Amino acid sequence: MRRLLFLSARIIVSLALLYLALRGINFAAIEARLTQINLSWIVAAALINLIQIFLGALRWREISALCQAPLTDLQAFRYNMIGAFFNQTLPSSIGGDAVRLWLVKHTGAGWRAATYSILTDRAIGLIALALIIVASLPWSYQLIADSNGRLALVFVDFAALGGGLGFLLLGHLPWRWLKTWWPTKHVHACSVIANKVIFNWRSGPKIATLSLSIHVLAVVIAWCAVRSISAPANFEQVFMLIPPIMLITMIPISIAGWGVREATMMVAFGYAGLAQMDGTVVSILFGAVYFIVGALGGLVWILSTEKAEKLPDENLGLD
Repeated sequence: MRRLLFLSARIIVSLALLYLALRGINFAAIEARLTQINLSWIVAAALINLIQIFLGALRWREISALCQAPLTDLQAFRYNMIGAFFNQTLPSSIGGDAVRLWLVKHTGAGWRAATYSILTDRAIGLIALALIIVASLPWSYQLIADSNGRLALVFVDFAALGGGLGFLLLGHLPWRWLKTWWPTKHVHACSVIANKVIFNWRSGPKIATLSLSIHVLAVVIAWCAVRSISAPANFEQVFMLIPPIMLITMIPISIAGWGVREATMMVAFGYAGLAQMDGTVVSILFGAVYFIVGALGGLVWILSTEKAEKLPDENLGLD
């Protein structure tokens, strides 16, 4: 019952945000834009999304090995595809992560090892995204002329970077209570693993390359959506705008980011001096690409042997 209430709340939030994002938009103009789509760009975006998922699987495999939950490349890719499907049907990426966790547990790993592999993977991805945003700040600051937009950008940038660095610092603190107090001991353990992965001379460069590539490919997917409707936005502008939007979309208040992404993309395009309608259409196409690939993940799930097993509840089995 509680899960149903949370899901209903997030559906309502998604619809409300979509309404706010679209209420001032000329739907006739959007329809005209959508009828002029060059589908070859959408196909290219879907293929790039598959590559993105595969690179994510390679990173996750490296992390899961350190968490005592080893996976093969094929397993990690298949589980990521299934996770992509559940990301489109459950709130934000939480639903996909929960299913990935259960699938790792299905391989014989313990709940704790499986959970740590997922949480550490997510944390490293967030840190990489924050670094991209902060590194591009001088150029994105110039792109956005509105003072409120600049302030929001700086706040998002440094909040994300501060959170990521704070997470890594946690693993170096010597305080014993961090390892024994329930609210902190699991986060501390994930921080220790993240530090081992990032600052190891063997795995570090590989993890950094994979993490940065995953986020750059998200920009390329958005760029394909821009090109599919011939919107007047160049790649540099898209590169400056998409990472902060992706960071905000991670907030788990809607279904697959719908509503949050459209509202944020519309505002960001407006701040950058681009047509807000184009931002809305690009966001819809961006979400559609992930939905299409998620549907392929649904086929992987239907054909999987694990489907016959009972899906997990909200208890992750951590003590």
